[in-house]
Amino acid sequence: MNLVEQIKLPILTEMELFEKKFKDSMLSKVPLLNRITYYIVRRKGKQMRPMFVFLVAKMVSDGGFDERTYRGASVVELIHTATLVHDDVVDESNRRRGFFSVNALWKNKIAVLVGDFLLSKGLLLSIDNEDFDLLKLISIAVREMSEGELLQIEKARKLDITEDVYFDIIRQKTATLIAACCGIGAASVGANQETIQQMRKFGEYIGIAFQIKDDLFDYSDEKIGKPTGIDIKEQKMTLPLIYTLNNCSSKEKAWLINSIKKHNKDKKRVKEVIAFVKQNGGIEYTTIKMNDYKTKAIAILENYPKSAYKNSLLQMINYVVERKI
Repeated sequence: MNLVEQIKLPILTEMELFEKKFKDSMLSKVPLLNRITYYIVRRKGKQMRPMFVFLVAKMVSDGGFDERTYRGASVVELIHTATLVHDDVVDESNRRRGFFSVNALWKNKIAVLVGDFLLSKGLLLSIDNEDFDLLKLISIAVREMSEGELLQIEKARKLDITEDVYFDIIRQKTATLIAACCGIGAASVGANQETIQQMRKFGEYIGIAFQIKDDLFDYSDEKIGKPTGIDIKEQKMTLPLIYTLNNCSSKEKAWLINSIKKHNKDKKRVKEVIAFVKQNGGIEYTTIKMNDYKTKAIAILENYPKSAYKNSLLQMINYVVERKI
């Protein structure tokens, strides 16, 4: 049994039932739409987001559960899936989790419309059931994700990202959705505002650690899902690079910026940049920062009594920072 399966154990029944409910929430009267959504559902990932919803709901309510929790998890997955479909169009990506993306198979126009459909399904699922508190939490996440993406695009043009701006971008781009999952999990079982906000902060810390880990993969020698140096090729300013730029001589800084701006497609130059970042403490500094967020997330869980759900969340934190892909 792998770690993800172990984490799922206390919520196995709920996850199985959720899959059926999630499929039902996608149904349409249009055969083409049903064909596409069936294709999407069959190629699901690890389903970390609904796992966060269920584990937090169970932990804060001492094992309690509610139909609202299933709806909250479905809303998160519908809106997350919508953003992935739209992202593949924006990025002109033909693959998603090793399979053809929706836009690769059905072209951009249909992919955008499918994304819009999934977004509207998520909104209506909340509105029809008057889950306005859950809808607010996910809507904040969607707004922040859009702002984070646009901030990154704006800053990438100038390559002037400071460490503070970097954390702003990853908090909005990645962490805000995991924060919404944890907040929705707590809200779905009637937790008070203090608990909901505490769980949102917990999710935010995990989300930031998750993204930092992703950024470290760009400098990894291990065989992983994405090739090394891809962030450099795409002129993405990640923490190892930001730290190195701020802690080298002006001559070295000029060489680094020139490499990223003008030689980012040159494999030999990209390898030299990766080696320079490693030699100048970029990886060590980034790893320390990632572990700081891991520690902050664990500290929040210390407020809750021992349970199988808390234990799974602790395993989830470790999985995020120790995963190989």
